[in-house]
Amino acid sequence: MTDTAPHRRALAARLTTAGVLTTPAWRAAVQAIPRENFLNPGVFLPDGSRWRPVTATGSDPAEWAEIAYSDESLTTQLDGHLTADQTAEPVAGYPTSSSTTPVTVLDMIERLEVQDGHQVLEIGTGTGYSSALMCHRLGEDNVTTVEVDPGVAARADAALETTGFSTWTVTGDGLLGHPRRAPYDRVIATCAVSRIPYTWIRQTRPGGIVLATVGSWGYGTGLAKVVVSDHGTAEGRIVDRSSFMQARSQAVVPIAGDLSARTAYPDSERPAKVRPTILGEWMPAFIAQLAAPGAQLVRARADDGEQLLYVFDPARESFAEFIAEGEAWTVRQGGPVALWDVIERALLAWKDAGSPDITTVQVRITERAHTYWIGDNPELRWEHRIV
Repeated sequence: MTDTAPHRRALAARLTTAGVLTTPAWRAAVQAIPRENFLNPGVFLPDGSRWRPVTATGSDPAEWAEIAYSDESLTTQLDGHLTADQTAEPVAGYPTSSSTTPVTVLDMIERLEVQDGHQVLEIGTGTGYSSALMCHRLGEDNVTTVEVDPGVAARADAALETTGFSTWTVTGDGLLGHPRRAPYDRVIATCAVSRIPYTWIRQTRPGGIVLATVGSWGYGTGLAKVVVSDHGTAEGRIVDRSSFMQARSQAVVPIAGDLSARTAYPDSERPAKVRPTILGEWMPAFIAQLAAPGAQLVRARADDGEQLLYVFDPARESFAEFIAEGEAWTVRQGGPVALWDVIERALLAWKDAGSPDITTVQVRITERAHTYWIGDNPELRWEHRIV
């Protein structure tokens, strides 16, 4: 067995140099917690369009240590069930659980601003590595972690026990929090949510912090940090870009079927004032999700290889289809909501304001609504009612 203490020290040094690891107590946690304990039975590494399984028992110990302490997210489950010990050959699949890159884990943990004695609720146990870091810093009785997948939860619980922590590992829907152990001083989510559930606000003490990635696309999402008030509301801002797998119950179902049939009968057609390809950029994608929270960006290819681009909102039965004409674009829209009108208006207002960064977005949460805004422009203010 390879002694990974040097790898842990090297990881802590890299995170410190990167400016992510700034607190001595968290540095001590990184140096103490063996990340390899939380990668059993193995990981999937990218191999072209497939995933190559790698396990601890089937690898050279030195190679396994290098993988465990790489600065990468490591996929640990595909398609909601497949683990690396269940196949010997590269496979196709969709990642459904992973060990997040250490820089992201520690960046979020540092932003929590924990103090001795704080009670923390973690949504999305995953491998259990971040849970272990918090247990080392706060004590196992002060950490409650919730995982929706029973298999993932069981593996994380076993890894935590192996590492010496008998913490509160709960199998359940993290969107409901865990009222039995409330109130909490801090809530941290390691999955993305379309909006921060009010249950998390209700289960947090006044003055407590909730930290979560908001958005429903695979990119163009933001890390929201809000402080809970005495009145049951919370307010803060987007502090950085962030990307996580979507909470299972909120995972977007891909638009399927004949896309041309779905867009066959538009209500309007006009030149686009903003090129739709801008939605491939992070901040415009985030603005689009604020303006039309139920919308999905869909890319496809026609039989002749032509790139096709759409925006769909299944809940509101609306669509926008884009047709390239040289450097210009035409938009065809249908359904009760003119989706591109809504998104385009927000993008134009954002550009007119000087294309501010994602960290300028402020957020306020009440029991009835989430409100986001940038500055004083009413075109850059979005209220998402909770129904």
